[in-house]
Formats: sequence, structure tokens, C-alpha cells
Amino acid sequence: MKRNVPFIGFVIGILLPLLGFFIMSKLWGHGMKFSQFVSTVKSSHQVYARVLTMSLLINLAPFLYFKTKRLDYSMNGVVVATMLYAVYIVLVMFVWS
Repeated sequence: MKRNVPFIGFVIGILLPLLGFFIMSKLWGHGMKFSQFVSTVKSSHQVYARVLTMSLLINLAPFLYFKTKRLDYSMNGVVVATMLYAVYIVLVMFVWS
């Protein structure tokens, strides 16, 4: 399978922030269950947007990997996924509050 396709980068860009959110729940959760952490964070839109933004930083790793390996189409997929998350974060912060 070719690695230099936008779909691969898009899937990686969508799934890694979910892993980042789980990591943030372990770092900031202080022993809470994952579902309890999600309900606590979702109660405040500002905190929820902050946690989402921090979990989105994990997309830097595949972006830089694809950039150094010159896999430009896969890198574009990561960028598109990151932009979709950014739109969601803006909606959480300003529209759905």
C-alpha cells in the first residue's frame, strides 16, 4: 500500500488526537475514570476547548515525519484533519457555549 496518499494522513490526523485526548485524561484526570473526566471537562466549554487543543498537538509528530520523508500528500491529509478539529474547537468555544 502506498503511504503518500491523503487518506492515510487524514486517518492518522483524525485518530491521533483521540489518543491525545486519552493521554490528557490520564495527565489531568487525577485518577478519574475516562467517562467521568469527559463529563467533567464537557461541563465547561473553555476547559473542553483547551483540552481538545492540547490533544491536537500530537498531530505535529506525523506532520513532521511526513514532511521530512517528503510524503506531501499524506502531510496534506494531516493538515485537513487538523483544520477540521480546529473548526470544531472554534464551534465549541464560541457557538455552542
